[in-house]
Amino acid sequence: MKKITTALLLAIGISSFAQHQNFTEQDSLRGSITPERSWWDLNFYNLSVEVKPDEKFISGSNIIRYTVLEEKQRLQVDLQPPLIIEKITQEGKNLKWESNGNAHFVTLKKPQLKGEVNEIKVYYSGHPKEAVRAPWDGGFSWKKDNNGKHFVATSCQGLGASVWWPNKDHMYDEVDSMAINITTPKDLMDVSNGRLRKVVENKNSSTYYWYVSNPINNYGVNINMGDYVHFGETYSGEKGKLAMDYYVLRDNLEEAKQQFKQAPLMMEAFEHWFGPYPFYEDGYKLVEAPYLGMEHQSSVTYGNQFKNGYLGRDVSKTGWGLKFDFILIHESGHEWFANNITYKDIADMWIHESFTAYSENLYLDYHFGKTASSDYIIGSRGNIKNDSPIIGTYNVNQKGSGDMYYKGANMLHTLRQLLEDDEKWRTILRGLNTEFYHKTVTTKQIENYISRKSGIDLTQFFDQYLRNNKIPLLEYQVKGKQMRYRYINIVDGFDMPIKIDVNGTVDWLYPTAEWKSKSFKKDILSANVDKNFYVDHKKI
Repeated sequence: MKKITTALLLAIGISSFAQHQNFTEQDSLRGSITPERSWWDLNFYNLSVEVKPDEKFISGSNIIRYTVLEEKQRLQVDLQPPLIIEKITQEGKNLKWESNGNAHFVTLKKPQLKGEVNEIKVYYSGHPKEAVRAPWDGGFSWKKDNNGKHFVATSCQGLGASVWWPNKDHMYDEVDSMAINITTPKDLMDVSNGRLRKVVENKNSSTYYWYVSNPINNYGVNINMGDYVHFGETYSGEKGKLAMDYYVLRDNLEEAKQQFKQAPLMMEAFEHWFGPYPFYEDGYKLVEAPYLGMEHQSSVTYGNQFKNGYLGRDVSKTGWGLKFDFILIHESGHEWFANNITYKDIADMWIHESFTAYSENLYLDYHFGKTASSDYIIGSRGNIKNDSPIIGTYNVNQKGSGDMYYKGANMLHTLRQLLEDDEKWRTILRGLNTEFYHKTVTTKQIENYISRKSGIDLTQFFDQYLRNNKIPLLEYQVKGKQMRYRYINIVDGFDMPIKIDVNGTVDWLYPTAEWKSKSFKKDILSANVDKNFYVDHKKI
């Protein structure tokens, strides 16, 4: 791999678009809830795919079951070229469709009556897009292991699941459950989401039947094919016994047995902070993949070379980042924030990435203490660019700034300081995963929930850190026993309190855009802003 900085690696694929970017019709068809999407509600997918690695070719079908919300006759299905739709049927009858790029508009013959449950079956095939820098650009990764056997995986966040299978490719509507049936060459195993129900041995191939009993977002669905070996354990968690299964390439078994000892430590820490693992029914899996990793639901992919840190590097440059396997911890954190709580629009991707980058801090907090976790998250500020707002543009499938990772994590760390009650903060984090259990959400829903439960109006706080790329700057002057202070670089109404150490004693300031004064008992010989608050400060 070409040597590039950790910060850049984290941000690859996270677009920093100009505020006035020109968007296309395809952007809208992909990123908005079109009329051809809005009238039907997803119930179930039955996806069957045969993968032929020698040819880099796939073929199969997807049954899409849905409930009619409004009586319409035109339905949008998404599938990206060079894959082609071969046939679409409903109740055995062939249907016609019109294609506009990645969007395909199906004309239904059967009257679609409100409340009815119907289904269509889409047959497709072709040579899917090959991922160049998985998981950031998406598609199929066609690799081989050290023994020359095929090592194949999918990844598709942002680009869309329709890069390899036909579906309703918008995050607002998660399917309630799903069957995934993958046919592989005889010498390979497939690991996908959920529980393995059976394996059918064919003449020259094997078909693996997986079933997901919980709602799942479309980019969370995955194929992993390789010469895998399996080991596992049972974890005693908050909801009982949880199956934790690990699939790695044959040659890596012993390394994996050592490195994956962190998996139950992760589960213990995250159940403490976030609440029960959200998918007990489907189990938890770590699956070795031919790329760095991805948060595929109940089938977390792993490619961190069985090293601590991020490919052996510490993203915080404090030493604490080498106390855990970055990919194992980070991608597993997404089971709560991404797979349990899922954004409706990718413009709100911070809901996934800010909380999950922050989960690295909470893992350290649980196992190594509060000082370690604070040092780590503060150290991670070196990865922040402040180039554009964290929130992207809505309805066009556009992500915001890559600062959604560590600027977002530092925003949450700052919020924890405002509460001054760690148990209350933990209750809020767990409450989010209860209130929005298996739901798709907007930024406003998350903001309103935290404001309500914290008892603090956080409107300007979130505007400052999510919708603005400037960091609050605390200016202050000292004269004798008196300090004058104010904020600059802030949105209207921003008035976040902040802790300051004056002469060795901690006190609170309540800055706004206007100059304020505070008198102390003695002449001010030293003044230091609490580094846990993500602000700049300058003595003038």
